[in-house]
Amino acid sequence: MKILFCGDVVARPGRAVIKKYIPYLRKQWSLDCVIVNGENSQHGFGLSEKTANELFDSGVDVITTGNHVWDCKDLLSYIEQEPRIIRPLNFIESVPGRGFFINKTQIGNVLVINAMGQVFMNPQLDNAFPIIRQLLNSYKIGSNQIKAIIVDFHAEATAEKIALAYYLDGLVTAVIGTHTHVPTADERILPNGTAFISDVGMCGDYASIIGFSLSTIGHRYLKKIPMIEKPGPSTGPATLCGVIIETNDETGACSKISAVRLDGAINGTINGTGSNQIYVQ
Repeated sequence: MKILFCGDVVARPGRAVIKKYIPYLRKQWSLDCVIVNGENSQHGFGLSEKTANELFDSGVDVITTGNHVWDCKDLLSYIEQEPRIIRPLNFIESVPGRGFFINKTQIGNVLVINAMGQVFMNPQLDNAFPIIRQLLNSYKIGSNQIKAIIVDFHAEATAEKIALAYYLDGLVTAVIGTHTHVPTADERILPNGTAFISDVGMCGDYASIIGFSLSTIGHRYLKKIPMIEKPGPSTGPATLCGVIIETNDETGACSKISAVRLDGAINGTINGTGSNQIYVQ
């Protein structure tokens, strides 16, 4: 099984690069499942029904989220109607939506789990570690029911992400870090077969401040003046950042994890080869 996970989609440039590449990559790489983190897809803050459907129409199977999930109020009702959009599992039970989704493919089912970190984030969240393990009591990778399990861990602290990956090593196919919008170079397979990367990066304009206008420098970092309005997203060409997870269909373990970076400011790698091998009409 081949699964593509793309990092935080930021505003129109991020949606555009998803629309450009996903239909082509699904066919070219025979992808079985495509997952993206969409919590910044609506003008940089939140996910709306309109932007969610734009991602689905581009060939995305599952949309994960994070701390900006409720920034667009229409998602409060739409997430109840659309199970392919998931919010962090460790929110309190009374919030709308669910923290996981089972995506059916021709090879088998992929369980996608979304969770959020506590360190430097929101201390009011429940602890994701035992909550994920409790869910996994009902789902085993490599079974007839579930062929792969992908965890999007939306967290700030690198150490917390690494800790969760080792905690779940052998129980899930991959733990993929999101939230910081900067791709790390530590993709690897842990001793018991779980793939891991600290942060997959963003799908957005990298000639920016994590996807947002450079005007934030003067307000936030030089003058220390809070911005009256939220910073606007940067509108330059986007880079698609993601990873491809290849699995052992018998065990559900990861057999290969490869970084994908296409277009924009940090283009150039697919499995270590030049991105000029990709042509999209």
